[in-house]
Amino acid sequence: MKIEALNCPNCGAAVSSDRTLCQFCNSRLKTQACPECLGLMFIGSKHCSHCGAKTVTPDTGAADAGDCPRCKTRLTALEVEEVTVQECTSCGGLWSASDTFESICQNSEKQSVVLNFTARRIEYMATPSKISYVPCPRCKQLMNRSNFARASGVIIDLCKPHGVWFDADELPKIIEFIRKGGIEMARQRERLELKEERERLESDKRTVSMEMNRSALTGSVDDEPRFGGIIDFLFKI
Repeated sequence: MKIEALNCPNCGAAVSSDRTLCQFCNSRLKTQACPECLGLMFIGSKHCSHCGAKTVTPDTGAADAGDCPRCKTRLTALEVEEVTVQECTSCGGLWSASDTFESICQNSEKQSVVLNFTARRIEYMATPSKISYVPCPRCKQLMNRSNFARASGVIIDLCKPHGVWFDADELPKIIEFIRKGGIEMARQRERLELKEERERLESDKRTVSMEMNRSALTGSVDDEPRFGGIIDFLFKI
């Protein structure tokens, strides 16, 4: 795409067409072609700077996007090539549907797209200092907070039926974690923990069996049965 000098539709400052944020007023910027002359222009501009034609701002789907769970600003639909998310233009948070997040985790090309986009975001869009449980933009129920993959150190807000909320710097951190093999390492650790748990269960079963046999021979039993650990393990499996 040819880079041109365009004017920000919010403050009028000259901004290059490849920017996603105005460096002067921090407005979200996205380009489109003028329907009359096909010249490049920012969405939100009232007139084409090439031919002067009056423009119509397309519907971005914001009416269905919900509100930011942090600052209550209306979320805006944002398409970054093949990735569609909802963005808060105030705090920089991103809302992703569950299937979209799954596809990002599994597709290296989509990961590159997201990283390239987030790299252009300016520093003022940072994780809020006060962290608390927040409601899902869709169902308004409080979301669960979870350490992604139990090892990334990135605490995400998750509504299992609807999607995932990321504060401004969280999604790129997760992608970097995935690219460094974090998911596979987490899966290996989980398999190891499961193997150790099964071995402990088998050991407990053998211990109980030996005690039952010894009790049958001596005609005595312990005052406190030792079945708690086994039952706990059975419920975990």
